[in-house]
Amino acid sequence: MDMSMEIGILLAYAFGILVLYVVGYVFLVPIKILLKLVCNSIIGGVLILIINWVGSLWGLHIPLNLISSVIVGILGIPGVILLFLFTYFL
Repeated sequence: MDMSMEIGILLAYAFGILVLYVVGYVFLVPIKILLKLVCNSIIGGVLILIINWVGSLWGLHIPLNLISSVIVGILGIPGVILLFLFTYFL
């Protein structure tokens, strides 16, 4: 074996590792975003439950469903205010 064949094999391995890294990164980033969205939606749902529990004293109620928990999970407190305004004024 001459030296050029060994360098070619080495470059092929390096290229293969680089391709695996890029493919892994492409799949990992959307999973992180999706995991963060799911966690925030669960927290939003819990927040709506707490608001409904406390709001029952004054007759306030925000419907709890997937869309409302995602809105609260993404927007946070402004999402709660938005849902409240949407529920009672539209």
